[in-house]
Amino acid sequence: MELRQLRYFVKIVELGSLGRAALELDVGVSALSQQISKLESELSTRLLNRTTTGVTPTSSGFAFLHHAQLTLRQAEYAVLAAHRGRMSGHVSVGLAPTTATVLALPLIKAMRERYPDIQLRLVEMLSGHLAAQLNSQQIDLAILFQLDGGKRWSVRPLLNEKLFVIASPDLPHAPRGKIVELTDIGTLPLVMPSAQHGLRSVLMSAFERAGVVPNIIMEIDGLSVLMNAVRAGHAATMQPGAAVALVDSRLSSVEIADAHAYRRNVLATLADDELSSAVLATRLVITEVARQLVIDNHWPGATWIHAET
Repeated sequence: MELRQLRYFVKIVELGSLGRAALELDVGVSALSQQISKLESELSTRLLNRTTTGVTPTSSGFAFLHHAQLTLRQAEYAVLAAHRGRMSGHVSVGLAPTTATVLALPLIKAMRERYPDIQLRLVEMLSGHLAAQLNSQQIDLAILFQLDGGKRWSVRPLLNEKLFVIASPDLPHAPRGKIVELTDIGTLPLVMPSAQHGLRSVLMSAFERAGVVPNIIMEIDGLSVLMNAVRAGHAATMQPGAAVALVDSRLSSVEIADAHAYRRNVLATLADDELSSAVLATRLVITEVARQLVIDNHWPGATWIHAET
C-alpha cells in the first residue's frame, strides 16, 4: 500500500468523480483507476461503487476513508518535522539561456522560501555543455533537450515547448498572423544557434520532416546578441516559448503550426543513489515551479507532460 494510493482514494471520494480527481491530481484517468484497483486487490475488498453518474464509497470504503485520512495527516506531520530539520548543502543547477529566462527567478524565490539553508548555484550555458558538465559531476541537475552520453542519468520529462518565429515586422518575408508552417518560411533569412546548441538539432529535425531547407545566414550562440541581431532586422530567428518573454514591441512572434516542431524539456540528474538530500529536494522544487509556471501561463507555448503512473 502506497501513500499516493491513499491520496488518490481520498480525492476521488471527496470529488465523487474519477475524471475530476484525475484532473486535480494531474494523473491520467486510466492510471488513477489502475491504482485504485491495485489498492482494492491488496485489501481484497471493493472500496468504490462506479456508476454512470459518479463514484461513491462502499461500506468498506467509508470505513477505510477515515483511517486513510488519518494516515495522510500523519504523513504531512512527518514532512513538516523533516523540514524543520533545516535541510542544508550545496546544489548546482544547469539551465540553457532560454530556460533561465523563464525559470531562474521563480526557482530562486521558491528555494529561498522553502530551503534557505541550501546554497543554490545556477549555471547558464548551452545544453550540450550542460550534458558534459553533468557527466563530469560538475553540476548536480540540468534541464536538457537531448539525451545522449548519460549512462547513469535519472531523467524526468517535464514539458514540451512550441517553437516560434521571432522577427522584426519590417523584415522582408516575415510571417504575419498567429501561426505559420515551416513550408512557408523556407526563404526567410534566419539567425540560428550553432550545432552545439540543443535547439539547433531540434530545429533541423523539424525542417527535415517538413522537407524544407532553411535559409540560415548567420549563427550566434549568445541569446542576447542573437536577439539584438533580430531587433536590428538582419534576420529572423526560431526560438522556444521561453524566449518569447524577450519579445518586445519591436518584434513579432508567430507560432509554428507543424505538430513535430517543439522542444522537449527533461530534468536530468545523476542516478538517484548518487544524490544528496539537498539535490533531491531541489529536483522536487524545480518540478513544482516549472509545472506552476505552465499552469499559470507564465511559460509561453508550454504543455506539461502528464505522468501516467
